[in-house]
Amino acid sequence: MAPRLLSIPAVAAALDVDRRTVYRFIAAGELPVVDLRTGPTRSRVRVPAASLDDFINSRAVPSPARRR
Repeated sequence: MAPRLLSIPAVAAALDVDRRTVYRFIAAGELPVVDLRTGPTRSRVRVPAASLDDFINSRAVPSPARRR
C-alpha cells in the first residue's frame, strides 16, 4: 500500500498551526516531505502521514507530575 501524503494545509490543520509554521518545520529538517515536481521550477510538497505521526511523537512530553 502506498503511503498517504498530506498537503501543507492539512498538516497545518492537524497541528493547529499556520501554514508558515509547517514550512518552518520543513526548512529546519524536522518534518520530511515528498516533492512532487509539476514543472522545472515549481514544486509541490506533501508530507507522508507516517512522518507527521513521527514528528508529533518526537515532540510529545510527559505530563507534569501531580502534586500531592
